[in-house]
Amino acid sequence: MSIHISAEAGEIASTVLMPGDPLRAKFIADTFLENVICFNEVRGMLGFTGYYGEKQISVMGSGMGIPTLSIYVNELVKEYGIRSIIRVGTCGALQADLQIGDLVLAMTASTDSNINKLRFNGMDFAPAADFDLLLKAYQAAHRREIEVQVGSIFSGDSFYIDDPEWWKIWAEHNSLVCDMETNGLYSLAAKLNVKALAILTVSDSLVTHEESPAEQREKGFSLMAEIALEIAP
Repeated sequence: MSIHISAEAGEIASTVLMPGDPLRAKFIADTFLENVICFNEVRGMLGFTGYYGEKQISVMGSGMGIPTLSIYVNELVKEYGIRSIIRVGTCGALQADLQIGDLVLAMTASTDSNINKLRFNGMDFAPAADFDLLLKAYQAAHRREIEVQVGSIFSGDSFYIDDPEWWKIWAEHNSLVCDMETNGLYSLAAKLNVKALAILTVSDSLVTHEESPAEQREKGFSLMAEIALEIAP
């Protein structure tokens, strides 16, 4: 048991899927897993463990943003010995050729967060996905004949930003999408020597201002979850 997670020893699998929304964690557990137990309800951050075929898998919400995700990743790894974390979340498109519902695999993640600047005494750190998980996710998507883009993304600290053109500098440098968590996940994975990957679905576009309807979001989220479950170590 840790400060923010009430699980007993052995209740969390070595691989954890992490959507931002704890209700999406419940959706994954209810839809895809068997013999499910709920290992955490502290602060409403639901966590579940079950079986996907013969693989034991856990799924838990991360909350929104790098600071919240960092709390849970630290405790999952340090207190419960987690070895792999796969983020499954939504993102905003920064490129015109990305459509609503498209899947993106985050190879690297830039950020405007000060967390890494504090950690590295003002220097920049370039965190990256685990290559083995990245390759397996890419191959799994292609086996399903699902188009997927792989590349750099941007993780921001703010959801609402006053400058309507803030994203363009990142688009000019070929960042595919933006989210609020992946940079933090990859940075901690590097520090803690665990595997991490972010599989993202485009839910809106900063280029076209389109937003996906709820039904389409659910379909895209299911595809992400299926790929993550398939490749989970």
